[in-house]
Amino acid sequence: MTITAEVPEISRRRILGGALATGLVLAFHLPLGAARPPQTKDPAAGKFAPNAYIRIDESDQITLIMPQVEMGQGIYTGVATILAEELDADLTQVVLQHAPPEEKLYANPSFGIQATGGSTSVRAFWTPLRKAGAAARAMLIKAAADQWQVAPASCSAALGTVLHIESGRRLRYGELVDPASKLSAPSDIPLKDPKNFVLIGKPLKRLDTPDKVNGKVIYGIDAMMPGLKFATLAQCPVFGGKVADVEDHAAMQIPGVRQIVVLDDLVAVIADDTWTAKRGLEALKITWNEGKNANVSSKDIWDHLRAASEIEGVVAKSVGDVADALHLGETYEASYEMPFLAHATMEPLNCTVHVTPSFCNVWVGTQIIARAQSVAARAAGLPEDKVTIHQHLLGGGFGRRLEVDMIATAVRIGSKVDGPVKITWMREEDIQHDIYRPVYRDTISARLSGDKVIAFKYRVAGSSVIARWLPPAVQQGIDNDAVDSAADTPYDIPNFQVEYVRVEPPAVPTGFWRGVGPNNNVFAIESFMDELARKANKDPIAFRRDMLGKTPRIQHVLDLVAEKSNWGQPLPRRVGRGVSVQPTFNTSIATVVEAEVDSGGDVYIRQVTLAVDCGLAINPDTVVAQIEGGMIFGLTAALYGEITLEKGRVQQSNFHDYRVLRIDQIPKIDIHLVKSGEAPGGIGEASVIGGPPALRNAIYAATGVALRRLPIDRGLIAEKKSWL
Repeated sequence: MTITAEVPEISRRRILGGALATGLVLAFHLPLGAARPPQTKDPAAGKFAPNAYIRIDESDQITLIMPQVEMGQGIYTGVATILAEELDADLTQVVLQHAPPEEKLYANPSFGIQATGGSTSVRAFWTPLRKAGAAARAMLIKAAADQWQVAPASCSAALGTVLHIESGRRLRYGELVDPASKLSAPSDIPLKDPKNFVLIGKPLKRLDTPDKVNGKVIYGIDAMMPGLKFATLAQCPVFGGKVADVEDHAAMQIPGVRQIVVLDDLVAVIADDTWTAKRGLEALKITWNEGKNANVSSKDIWDHLRAASEIEGVVAKSVGDVADALHLGETYEASYEMPFLAHATMEPLNCTVHVTPSFCNVWVGTQIIARAQSVAARAAGLPEDKVTIHQHLLGGGFGRRLEVDMIATAVRIGSKVDGPVKITWMREEDIQHDIYRPVYRDTISARLSGDKVIAFKYRVAGSSVIARWLPPAVQQGIDNDAVDSAADTPYDIPNFQVEYVRVEPPAVPTGFWRGVGPNNNVFAIESFMDELARKANKDPIAFRRDMLGKTPRIQHVLDLVAEKSNWGQPLPRRVGRGVSVQPTFNTSIATVVEAEVDSGGDVYIRQVTLAVDCGLAINPDTVVAQIEGGMIFGLTAALYGEITLEKGRVQQSNFHDYRVLRIDQIPKIDIHLVKSGEAPGGIGEASVIGGPPALRNAIYAATGVALRRLPIDRGLIAEKKSWL
């Protein structure tokens, strides 16, 4: 597979039209040649462009204009497989080209804007890409049938060729480019029956792996061009602070340091290479005006959040009469808390720009290319059509590259530099100036009747990322992401209420973090369910099983994980199993973690077992890889993840104090995929969510210590000696 960074030019005025039933404009038919690179002398020559996603040329090359971006989740192979399946093409013929910033053509139907996130890439484009491929296949078959003067029904397609069944005549797709391009795109073409799939559902090798291994793939940080300079920067260590004074004499004496750029909120050093820029930055003497946030601490933030969480919130869902049901008997209450988390992507933040009075070029890996173009245009003071975004693969996103702050910053710096410049954030600057996963506090009240929960009141308090990121999506004060997997819990509880309290932390910017709202809500609810099971003297899986409503997929994965994890079998002393269930991102997952706790409170994860129904798995190998990576990501956060502040400053700075699980700590991860005929669900974020509550519940089973905050508090475990 070839992946190119150049994007086709598509004129809005040349789009014919078309829309989904949702009202989100998506797969428009394009006039011939509208989606072609501008350097082609004759745009119509040798091309078949039946829709916004597909181009086929005379050499049989099939170009997929890729609406989503690759950041390690395997989406390039997955989406290419969907298209090749319905087009009846050979997967090796498919070449990917990043979609340009064009929301009318390439908007993600889940969001209505052009963005990659929320584990929506397969879910959102499953049907549009199948329809696009099926329509193109029908046009190619008709073009061949017309040439042979036979009925299209007497022809079939496979591996990029059209076959006349009776005579055995064949034509390659490339030979049909010209006549097919003269046909009108059909509508309502029937899609393949899944039983006839030849690619989808097979454990295919990822097509991007070889070039990643041999170093041919160019990430954003690899972008190079003639005359390139290199830069790194320092922002005020206190959020919102400004530059007061800069003494740059020592820095300018370092060979290779070319320029110091001082803006109101940052200082950048421009040099011949990144290492020299870093040395120059260290030699600067910067005085900061720290501003109003100079005394903010984690204690202040938590005091503010805890106070706000005690007030009533906006009701997101209400069933029955919770208030009345809670007053009829003994209630159980608990509060759960989740800390700030950084993204710490393996590829540090970077952006390369070339800014002039007449144009702005940006080389970057971004999850949100149209917004990147818009913010770059504002920062450069140019119209959007003078800004070109060169999209690259992402060395990890996790929600961080759904933000465009780094692009605006790079353009502001680049506008002061003659020629192209690559700005790279050092790891310390990245972690200490992230846009963090919000802190949350969840308060729960419940009442049992026998071994069933009959009243459940849940209140989530935390910042609204959606209100900042996509304001129209917040309706009547409800941030649907903040209450995701709480308002739609799988449990059948007759009196049930979910509330949301919006609380913005002082000073700290917050954004999406892999798994988003369900990270918080599944942890709180599944932790509390274990505590309620113990109150009811019932096995935690049986307790959950008896409360599941009409949720056959959840019921099945819960039963399957119980079987595969040896649930109920005896364990050694200080070893416990914990369970969690979740219907998140249209995927049902049950997770069991088996963990051991030593006498000092240290936790060792022995094994993780998962039963996963993600609908139809496009590529089972990719699904398994995503689950493994997501589980490690989530368990890392559960064991170590926390960003804290003192005197307005983030205290963590690199992987020595913002830890990740080491390779010798990784447990066996046993994954059982359910064969399903349902439409594909999301997996990259769903896989992060179940580990933390299942681990917490394993510790609870081993020690009886009911932890209610992450990361795991080893001191609190050790302090309660009754379990030793």
